[in-house]
Amino acid sequence: MNCTDASMDALRRSGDEFADAVVATLFERGEVGTFNTLMRYVSTAGAPLPDGLPDVAREYLRATSVPPAWVDWAEMERARLFFIDNNVHISTALSFASMPACYVVPHVARLLSATHGLDYPSKRMAETGQFTVHLMRPDAFEAGGRFVPAAQKVRLLHASIRHHLEREDRWDTAVLGTPICQEDMIGGQMFFSLLVLDSLDRLGVHMSVEGAEAYFYAWRVVGAILGVDQDAVPRNLEEARRFLDLYMIRHMGPSPEGAHLTRQLIDLYEEVVPGTFFDPIVSALIRHLIGDTCADWLGVPHTAWDSVVKAVPHLLGVLETIEDRSPLGAWALDRLGHLTTVLELSSLTRGRVMHYAIPEHLKKDFGVSGSVPRTRRWTPPAPSVAS
Repeated sequence: MNCTDASMDALRRSGDEFADAVVATLFERGEVGTFNTLMRYVSTAGAPLPDGLPDVAREYLRATSVPPAWVDWAEMERARLFFIDNNVHISTALSFASMPACYVVPHVARLLSATHGLDYPSKRMAETGQFTVHLMRPDAFEAGGRFVPAAQKVRLLHASIRHHLEREDRWDTAVLGTPICQEDMIGGQMFFSLLVLDSLDRLGVHMSVEGAEAYFYAWRVVGAILGVDQDAVPRNLEEARRFLDLYMIRHMGPSPEGAHLTRQLIDLYEEVVPGTFFDPIVSALIRHLIGDTCADWLGVPHTAWDSVVKAVPHLLGVLETIEDRSPLGAWALDRLGHLTTVLELSSLTRGRVMHYAIPEHLKKDFGVSGSVPRTRRWTPPAPSVAS
């Protein structure tokens, strides 16, 4: 992968031709409402498509129903076991590192603030969490699995946002690039893969090289299904580091939208945390995982817990020692992790399954036991020259 400013500029101008054409046709024919209504009945792979579904949507769903032929299913199973073994840590990283990282990119924060569907932080976080849980289920790509239909809907959701912003001339493409362009989609893929691994390392989580590489690989598969250009996407963690460093150097900075979205995120999780005594740990975790500069840009407050959070790696080290030395301890911690993830997701969704629908308008103001063996401990790739 050739990661230069010139190559990134080209990605900045590119969208997703296939999904964009499908969405444009649905809007031209006035079939978006019909599509959204009927797609509520399409939630599992292999289920019969409902009668009355627009032809262009039916063709799209059939064409995108099969994962790429190059997928290594043994590697995907390793990724799933890695997720099971680290699901609480991964959920923490997604919530307190990946999402704030999106907000520290001003044009991404602006785009997130511009849509009705992404206006409510609980919905935004629930969709991210549920999407990841669907991906890591053993039946994710089999008949009856929920991941593929969710990915198909997310891809069309991205295309619909591009359609609206460009058609209504409410996005300065010359300055900001194509909304949800290839560069941003790959950047998002890095936030949900490499940045999660970086955060786990920062928390002191013991990861194997095999597990970390498998987790990154799984998000490569996700990117392909969501329409990411596979000629441009990083193929390994070293390439991912170069891309992410250059992407952040090109785009990160403060913005009112980023600060507002971060405040929503903090308020949301302070509601989820029981009582008020532990509320400051939300801000402290964000600051610990994304660093003081980015946290300051996002308006993350300093708290008395900023120092306490630095002890988290030592606590996790103790828990992992228990897990490694005791099969019963490993089982108990895995069950606790699973329960914590389910309860967090349930609180965010109010017990409902999220529905990814094409927005018809925008706001005016903008299950197995086992684990990946912890052999060959993983350490993050070094910062690239670009950083």
